[in-house]
Amino acid sequence: MTSTHSHEKVTLENVEGADSDHGKAGGGGPISADDFGFSPEEQKRIKRQIDRRLVLTVGAMYCVSLMDRTNLGAANIAGMGVDLKLIGNRYSIISLVFFVTYIIFQPPSTVIVRKIGPRIHLAIITLLWGAVMVGMGFVKTWEEMAGMRVLLGFLEAGFFPSCVYLLSTWYTRYEVGKRNSVFYLVGCVASAFAGILAYGIMQMAGIAGLNGWRWIFIIEGIITMLLGIAGYWLLVDFPDARRKNWSFLGVREREWICARVDADRGDAKPQKFSLVKYLRAGKDWKAWAYAMIFFNTTTVTYALAYFMPIILQLNMGFSVGAAQCLVAPPYAFAGIIMWFTGWAGDKYRLRGPVIIFNNLLCIIGLPIMGWHTNAAVRYFGVFLVTAGANANVPAAMSYQANNIRGQWKRAFCSATFVSFGGIGGIAGSLVFRSEDAPHYQPGLYACIATTLLTMIIVGVLSLEFRRLNGKADRGERELECDADDTYEPGFRHTF
Repeated sequence: MTSTHSHEKVTLENVEGADSDHGKAGGGGPISADDFGFSPEEQKRIKRQIDRRLVLTVGAMYCVSLMDRTNLGAANIAGMGVDLKLIGNRYSIISLVFFVTYIIFQPPSTVIVRKIGPRIHLAIITLLWGAVMVGMGFVKTWEEMAGMRVLLGFLEAGFFPSCVYLLSTWYTRYEVGKRNSVFYLVGCVASAFAGILAYGIMQMAGIAGLNGWRWIFIIEGIITMLLGIAGYWLLVDFPDARRKNWSFLGVREREWICARVDADRGDAKPQKFSLVKYLRAGKDWKAWAYAMIFFNTTTVTYALAYFMPIILQLNMGFSVGAAQCLVAPPYAFAGIIMWFTGWAGDKYRLRGPVIIFNNLLCIIGLPIMGWHTNAAVRYFGVFLVTAGANANVPAAMSYQANNIRGQWKRAFCSATFVSFGGIGGIAGSLVFRSEDAPHYQPGLYACIATTLLTMIIVGVLSLEFRRLNGKADRGERELECDADDTYEPGFRHTF
């Protein structure tokens, strides 16, 4: 299928909510990014400003998001398991119920954030889930904790897909890999030290008659609320938005951003929402393949997040304090791998091989972690698995973002992508069962299986991309129709 449509070059005059008193940079007519006259140094300065304001802010907020949803492991070995009588599968239940509402309420989030703007949407839900975290410090039964986790999942549901969508609107396809890596790296590495933070907070046991695990929720909840308040002033809107949170960028710089994105993939111009157009993206099987990659990835990352302190204590024989603190080094190593693979993926314009490399680290590390006789060597395996699995989160985000176009297809795919990640969270909270302690071999087999499945899916997608790109090169078809049934003639899939 081919099309002779040539998409409209984007300025703030022809996007919704543009400042009507500003003309086009060139004084009339459609313009491209080259028409603005910014020197390479000025372009770098603009992108650095966006990086500082956008990537670091959402990274810091994602840090508390990860801490708040995964601090159950630290709280459990700090006394929560005893106080709330978490016998049998109760710990797994309060881990997984979070993901029920987390999954259900993700699809509408990318529509809501486009309508009301990221500043309001992200700041409010962050403030509210921080309040829920404080409340978790005062529960009396495990059923109450499960109920609070359900509410936490509802509030956190809109955060990650909105961030993924927001980042993709600001950067071109071969800039987004490093930014996704930094976004996730800031959250992942900083939250890795949550174990050390939790161990320090535990020492507050007895203050106000509260056990140490309760103070973990209370203190971390207060931190989240403060960051949610700060986020209202620090966050930015979409580059084409009418809202006036633009003190760090001028109108001409915004026009340049929109023109760059439009030249890269032809979808910078906002499209009027239509449920039919939004859901039409579900007809593309590749959208579900990207989502399945993220399911496989998060199955491993959440399994590590929820059970690593427990495994370090029960399987490897470390004390409670040591288990809390030894969580941090593997995540620090994961941050290094994450940054390197994000940089390499952008530089060489590769996505699939980066995912394969990360999965190879997991395939090597999982048997070492599970079956070696020496605890120190098993801990080395934890490094490899943690690095490979967590580095694949931004890698999978970039893989998906590079191979779709169109505002509402991007919104739909961001929602389904992250929803499948939430389903992976359910799987990850169940794979390491208490009855399998201390070796947890069924859970290890499950992680190996999901890792291998990701490698197979990437292989199938690579073959399909090669076939489709070949047809486009021969003029037999155009790629990636957007919600308005238009095509970007120069678009090609990224392997």
